[in-house]
Amino acid sequence: QVQLLESGGGLVQAGGSLRLSCAASGFTFGDYTMGWFRQAPGKEREFVAAINWSGYIKYSADSVMGRYTISRDDTKKTVSLQIDSLKPEDTAVYYCAAHRSAFSISSSPSTYQYWGQGARVTVSS
Repeated sequence: QVQLLESGGGLVQAGGSLRLSCAASGFTFGDYTMGWFRQAPGKEREFVAAINWSGYIKYSADSVMGRYTISRDDTKKTVSLQIDSLKPEDTAVYYCAAHRSAFSISSSPSTYQYWGQGARVTVSS
């Protein structure tokens, strides 16, 4: 069965770094664009970044550009999200997701077919 398993979450001090990883199984990884979303307490799930099969990347608003780096390894069927210079407002549950389109990159959660269980990231000030 399809499985997306996130790891790497935890409690980090502001200014620190964190690397989230997502291991995929049960589907043809190369046929999917992989994305990361996050959901802060009391807020809607929001797009963070996505990467397609060729390595084309889309990031969300300017506030995360430069601090977030998404990457994928098709041989290992993993997608990662490096977060640097963490801020308290980065506190959220981070979700890995798969969108069945190798080319297009969508920022809408409704277009993603598979989701992980989430990894909690807490940034202390």
